[in-house]
Amino acid sequence: MISDTMRSASPTHQLDGPEDGFWIRMEGGSLAAGRARRELARLHEGLDPPLLENIRLLVTELVSNSVRHAGATTVELTVAVRPANVYVEVANRGAAFTPTARERRHEANPGWGLFLLDRLCDDWGVGADPGCQRVWFEMARA
Repeated sequence: MISDTMRSASPTHQLDGPEDGFWIRMEGGSLAAGRARRELARLHEGLDPPLLENIRLLVTELVSNSVRHAGATTVELTVAVRPANVYVEVANRGAAFTPTARERRHEANPGWGLFLLDRLCDDWGVGADPGCQRVWFEMARA
């Protein structure tokens, strides 16, 4: 089930200060998830390989969902490496959705995105601005 502690709004985040990271806007389509994975190669220094692999998995799933389910023609990826955690946000101008609690095994083809977020992340949420859907997550570096 999706965690009851999931927040619905994105935490305030800026890419300025004592953190490393990047922001990119990429074209949607079948190549978007691969591009996002390649961009994550920038993060190899200082991150444990299992943490980086989990981030790659989740970014791939979220970018794919932006294209497949929201019909996004562009996708934005924000990554901030902080001393205690890594913050990631995937945003698109596609169709919005409201996450609902569910069990993976009870649906015919539910996908893995929200299930994986719930299992792998320390915190995550969904936020929407007019015309923009955002899914974010945080993972501890420890």
